[in-house]
Amino acid sequence: MNIGIDISQIVYNGSGVSRFTEGLVRAILSFDKTNNWTFFFSSLRQRLDPVLKTAITGKGFQVEQYPFPPTLLSIVFNDLHSYAKIITANHKPLASLDWFITSDWSEPPLPVKKATIVHDLVFKKYPETVHPTILNTQEKRLSHVSRESDLVFVDSHSTANDLIREYVIPSHKVIVNYPGVETSEPAIQPNSELLDRYQIRKPYILAVGKREPRKNLSRLIEAFKNTDTTAMLVIVGPKGWGDDDNKKSDDIVYLGFVPDDDLAQLYANAYFFIYPSLYEGFGYPIVEAMRYGCPVATSSTSSLSEIAKDAALLFDPEQIHEISSAIQRLFDDEDLRKELIQKGKKRAKFFTWERYYNTLIKQLTSHT
Repeated sequence: MNIGIDISQIVYNGSGVSRFTEGLVRAILSFDKTNNWTFFFSSLRQRLDPVLKTAITGKGFQVEQYPFPPTLLSIVFNDLHSYAKIITANHKPLASLDWFITSDWSEPPLPVKKATIVHDLVFKKYPETVHPTILNTQEKRLSHVSRESDLVFVDSHSTANDLIREYVIPSHKVIVNYPGVETSEPAIQPNSELLDRYQIRKPYILAVGKREPRKNLSRLIEAFKNTDTTAMLVIVGPKGWGDDDNKKSDDIVYLGFVPDDDLAQLYANAYFFIYPSLYEGFGYPIVEAMRYGCPVATSSTSSLSEIAKDAALLFDPEQIHEISSAIQRLFDDEDLRKELIQKGKKRAKFFTWERYYNTLIKQLTSHT
């Protein structure tokens, strides 16, 4: 098959979509021996990693690059969708494709079969937690997806159910395909230099995620303050929108974005990991924590209970007293922490990029 894929979202470091895109690209490079791929990338200011570009072309695949910002592509493909057919119908790199896999931001009308990856429907479920620009863009994009996409890949059964319910897409077109989760090897022993650099004392409870309303950090902080522990709360993640920084204290540390190697050590040496998000299409951080042998407490909503199964302590993220109870229980119960470590390591092994890639190709092939 000749397959095209938009990888423009890969350059937005710190976002889940960027991480997913990079993982998928590397899976294609690692496992595909029979298909021909064309990687489409567009950005005005960001550059595609030259090392990655070399790896793509070194496999005999093609890279198509364009100097257009995502805002322009959204206007052309989402807002002026009908008129954009003139552009795509006469674009030679598209003509020989059997399939095109669209990005998370714009939905072009195409003269070939189209597969779309939908990570979540947070803009539908919790619109108040989504920036207005993102909400508007995703509303328009998904309306086109529902009418035009031959296949829609989703990250969880939770998202599949949301998509079918909200957009009345036939269930046979919606394919659940769990992303892979890759991690680097952490330091086995506590790294005192790293903890000193980030002004962290042990024990500490770790939370990871972009600081925006959906991540529910305000309730986490209030719940943490209502507990009787000697731990610090360490919050890792870039600043998003609508974030309130006025809740800092001696027991709460905001680290912002940290490099992967540092994050690996923070996971590996945390007392436990807590993820109180209101809604997730998948939930990379809980699988990361499990891979690093870190006990997990997370929300019982959306995909999170589906991904965690019995390998995490679950709570209602909208009930502060439930979050507090989970924190206190994990802090006090060493046997529970040990049990969740073992269950988490086993559960995390399920989420591999090889599995994702094989499912993707199987579905594209069977629908060609």
